[in-house]
Amino acid sequence: MAAGRPPWRGFGRRSHIAALRAVVIPPVPSPSALVAALEGVLDGRESGIVPLPADEREAELLAGALRVGEDVADDVAVVVSTSGTTGTPKGAMLTAAALIASADATNERLGGPGSWLLALPAHHVAGLQVVVRSIISGTIPVTLIPSFAPGELRAAIDEMDSGRRYASLVAVQLDKALSDPVDAAALAELDAVLIGGGPMPAGLAERASRAGVSVVRTYGMSETAGGCVYDGVPLEGVAVRIDDGRILLGGATVAKGYRNPVSPDPFAEPGWFRTDDAGAVDDSGALRVLGRIDDAISTGGLTVMPGLVEAALATHPAIADCAVFGVTDPRLGQRVAAAVVLTAGGAPPTPAELREHVGQTLDATAAPREVHVVDELPRRGIGKVDRRELTTRFDTGA
Repeated sequence: MAAGRPPWRGFGRRSHIAALRAVVIPPVPSPSALVAALEGVLDGRESGIVPLPADEREAELLAGALRVGEDVADDVAVVVSTSGTTGTPKGAMLTAAALIASADATNERLGGPGSWLLALPAHHVAGLQVVVRSIISGTIPVTLIPSFAPGELRAAIDEMDSGRRYASLVAVQLDKALSDPVDAAALAELDAVLIGGGPMPAGLAERASRAGVSVVRTYGMSETAGGCVYDGVPLEGVAVRIDDGRILLGGATVAKGYRNPVSPDPFAEPGWFRTDDAGAVDDSGALRVLGRIDDAISTGGLTVMPGLVEAALATHPAIADCAVFGVTDPRLGQRVAAAVVLTAGGAPPTPAELREHVGQTLDATAAPREVHVVDELPRRGIGKVDRRELTTRFDTGA
């Protein structure tokens, strides 16, 4: 890092309330401009910012919902939108201390600071944290358009500095990279590839392992300054507990609240964020995320978590990708349905075959009663499967 830059410890804060500022992030952001914008809020010289996408309509919506131009508390460095597809965006208020704690804990877990590949939108928390980690490490990230074409990943990795090198991707990007031998070999050269944005199909994990890619599965959200649990183990300074099946996350990386509060307040317990995810801690102490609570399927009075069924389906040799969701059933209330993407040249499995396959590891109640073959799964944000879209598409009400 250049001489005279802040050490990122014991940083000062402004002594007045200032207006929240908007920073529009282009599809391929200028790394130096992003670094400059974030340095100003990390060391307390500038007012807090809201990173916005280049799309004018979406940016205008977010700017209005998150009250750009209105006062924001001194300790708020960044307000990151948490939604926008299912309702009014909330906006997690992240302090400089939370962002830095997350970056420091990531460096400690991965084996030390290094250079980063920015291949995720920087207005999402995962992309934003790549820039924060780069600042902490004294480096400038190498940017790559999220929908990179074959060979472009190889070229971007070749631009990265020597020493430890990292990337943060979502599962669909990893799948694309592994489909190209040149890009797969490039990923295998990195010290770690963080995968977030939702569950990673079992088949994809096996492919990454065979290619020699050092994958680290992350769990977290905007409200926790990004991923805060790596491969089931909380980062330094992060706490996890389960309350009636629901995951609660606490510690240094938790946001101070929402820009536009909601009720009930998931930050009501000081220092903790009450997630919408179901989970369990196994005998080794590792967190297992079972899926979103509102994705749970109530069928015949029993509850089925889609993530568990998807994990079972993913082991079938004919299935390349899948999503499980609920549709209306006049007798059961809901019935379990699955949308599947077939492997190349694979014959469509019948519902009976898949029910038998799932029944080998899960209760028969969890087995899908209907199966829909699709070319690809609908996704939103930075790659999460859109189960609501699947329900809308296939729920006949019968």
